[in-house]
Amino acid sequence: MRGLGFRRDKGRHYAHAATPFIVEFPNGPLMVGDQPVTTSARYRTPHGVTRLLTPTDAVKDRLAAFFHWSDRQSLEQALAIARHQPVKLGEIERWAKREPDPAAERYQVFAQRLRLQKK
Repeated sequence: MRGLGFRRDKGRHYAHAATPFIVEFPNGPLMVGDQPVTTSARYRTPHGVTRLLTPTDAVKDRLAAFFHWSDRQSLEQALAIARHQPVKLGEIERWAKREPDPAAERYQVFAQRLRLQKK
């Protein structure tokens, strides 16, 4: 990461002065809420292939922050992903119902906002 201009920021996070984004190397196994991530998206670059969360798992990740910490910015991020990327809403709903309270109730906030924004 140093060779690319990144510096270690906090623990497993790396920052670069030229971008507002950070890179995180989470401890395994990778989880979204209480569910392990089993598939990944792949993004090909001139430097190789980067593995990423699928759009569906990215929505789950952002919703987990909304469910567990009432993080409204994470809700907005989940909505933005769902509006601009193909996601499996049925899978997200099933996942939300298995997460601890208040996940199922807060999922309804997400679903309602998404329906209103798609009209």
